Amino acid sequence: MKQRTFYVLMTVGGAIGMIAAALQNIEKLSLLEHGKQALTCDINSVFSCSTVLSAWQSSVFGFPNSIMCLTFFTIFATVGLVGLSGGTLSRALRLGIQGLALFVLAFALWFLQQSIYSIQALCMLCLFCFSGLLLINWAWLRVNVNDLPFSTKAQAFVKRMVKSNVDTVVWLSLAVVVAVAMLLKFYV
Repeated sequence: MKQRTFYVLMTVGGAIGMIAAALQNIEKLSLLEHGKQALTCDINSVFSCSTVLSAWQSSVFGFPNSIMCLTFFTIFATVGLVGLSGGTLSRALRLGIQGLALFVLAFALWFLQQSIYSIQALCMLCLFCFSGLLLINWAWLRVNVNDLPFSTKAQAFVKRMVKSNVDTVVWLSLAVVVAVAMLLKFYV
C-alpha cells in the first residue's frame, strides 16, 4: 500500500473518533443537565451510555474522558490530513504521534475493561472510538516501520511482520479479544 492510503486511514480513524467523542460530549452535557433521564445512546441495560458516563472511570482525570478523546482524535485527523496533502512530517513528530496513539489505545483498553467488568455496561460511542484507534495505530505502525527506535534485530522483526501482514492479524486479534470479552460477559 502507498503511504497516502495510510494517511487516508488515519484521517478516517480520526474522524470516526472525533464524531463519536463529540456525541459523547453532547450526551455527557445532557446527563449533567437532566440527571437520570435516558440518553439517546441508551439502547438497553448492556448498551447504556448513561450508566457508563455516570461512572467515575468516565472522568478519570477530573474532566470527561470524551473531552480528552475529542482533542486526541482531532490531532490524529489533522496529522493524517497533513500527510494526505503531501506535507512532510518529521520522524520525531511521526513517532511522537504514534506514541500518543498507543497511549490512547492503552487507555481505551483499560476503559473497556472497566466498562465490561466494573461498570457492567458498554458505551456504543466508546466502541466507535476504539475502532478508530485500531485503524490509527495500524496505519502509524505501517508508516513508521522503517523509523522505529528499536535495535536492528527488533526492527528487522517488525519489518518482516508488517511485510507479511502479521501486524494486521495482531490488530484484528485485539479487536476480537475485546469483542469476545464483551460477549462472554453480557451474552453467555
